Amino acid sequence: MAVESPAPDRRFPRLLGSYGGDYDGPLVVGIGGMHGNEPAGVRALERVLEELRSAGVPFRGSFVGFAGNRAALVRGCRYIDEDFNRAWSHERVTRLRNSRPSEEATSEEMEQRELLEFLDVELARRRGPVVCLDLHTTSAAGTPFVVIGDTLLNRRFGFRLGAPVVLGLEERLESTILNYLGEEGHVAVGFEGGQSDSPEAVAIHMAAIRAVLATAGCIRAEDLPLPAEDDDTSAAEADVPPVVEVRYHHVIREGDEFVMRPGFSNFQPVERGQILARDRGGPIHAGETGQILMPLYQGQGTDGFFLVRPVRPFWLRVARWLRRLRVERLLPALPGVRRFPDKPGTLVVNPRIARWFVLELFHLLGFRKRQSREGKLILSRRWHESRALDELQGQP
Repeated sequence: MAVESPAPDRRFPRLLGSYGGDYDGPLVVGIGGMHGNEPAGVRALERVLEELRSAGVPFRGSFVGFAGNRAALVRGCRYIDEDFNRAWSHERVTRLRNSRPSEEATSEEMEQRELLEFLDVELARRRGPVVCLDLHTTSAAGTPFVVIGDTLLNRRFGFRLGAPVVLGLEERLESTILNYLGEEGHVAVGFEGGQSDSPEAVAIHMAAIRAVLATAGCIRAEDLPLPAEDDDTSAAEADVPPVVEVRYHHVIREGDEFVMRPGFSNFQPVERGQILARDRGGPIHAGETGQILMPLYQGQGTDGFFLVRPVRPFWLRVARWLRRLRVERLLPALPGVRRFPDKPGTLVVNPRIARWFVLELFHLLGFRKRQSREGKLILSRRWHESRALDELQGQP
């Protein structure tokens, strides 16, 4: 299916549309264009909404689509003043909610205020659990993939999208809208639907949206019109593992003069010592053998590339079993581990005492690294999922 490129001067409405709402059920929130040079998610949301309306698909719950950084979408750039998808810390959201707009506000602050208002309206009138889908594309070619915070419920949605699942990315990227919505207790799934200028990106996103709606129990897959033959979005390739974890994140600092070597694509194998990029300090080598993810081939951005490696299915099963047994309740009894004062679900770990596979063990039990402080690790439970788990019980 040929997909047209958006006109650069098009006005993107904040509310792309909504569907359903007549019956109690999940609220599915789709957001596209958090980065303005990634319009495929916006197009996909519009098309799925039109698809549902045209076919009169029976719907349980409600579905709403939003455009993210509208000003950047109009210009076709990643952002105007600051990265819109690194601005969602709870401190900043609270400040924006409790203050009036300022003349010194950045373009992204104004965008954020309006998007928050729309989100708050939908969340206030929801009649069931909330599932959030954040749609992106990458500057490099390669297999689309799913990004989740590693909770059991996020796994349930992420594993049904037919693409490799990346764990640990949200631990490296702070203050994304995915982190914010997940920490509010909602299911939160990110989807990277291929290269930004790929003509297939819209169709791949549409398939992901349909899969999320079906997994949430809003629709039955058989009620949707069959996609055209060109819409086949079986994204996973034979040499791409179904689940990977992030091992390394190359952060670009101001003045680094970072340049990625050409030709890398998502999940391309790399060898330890291989030159991946250059900056003012010279060549940048791969620190270990693995696969490269999101090599940066655009002018804006601070994430040079990531290195990932496969996760064995055995460890995924072990993690699920340990979490269901609530083994994390025993952690404060271990040497070198104590509870963080006044922060439920957060632990302080002294790695000089708790020496054996600290991060690996805590990842298995659903914790993520927050920060290091005075030689100690601050770890917290990934995204409180108990409310969403209770509300989604019995969903297909």
